[in-house]
Amino acid sequence: MTERVLRNFLAPDGRLHTIPSKHAKLLVVLDHLAQSFEPGQRYREAEVDLVLRGFHDDHAALRRYLVDNGFLTREAGVYWRSGGTVDVDPDR
Repeated sequence: MTERVLRNFLAPDGRLHTIPSKHAKLLVVLDHLAQSFEPGQRYREAEVDLVLRGFHDDHAALRRYLVDNGFLTREAGVYWRSGGTVDVDPDR
């Protein structure tokens, strides 16, 4: 399901052509976006916006969705990744 959802909402260049309105599909897309942020690293709002602008012009909505759905946490203008899947290196 994940790959199909991403194929339906991401253009070949990786940008979102539409933000999903169905919550289950939105969560798949948000998880994909969360992969752009390193766990344990802190980001200023401008840095988060810069990353999200690479996916869609409405970076503020994406940032809000990421926070509201637990993929990013915000405190005092600083963001960090707090959710989403983590790729595990099978060679470890």
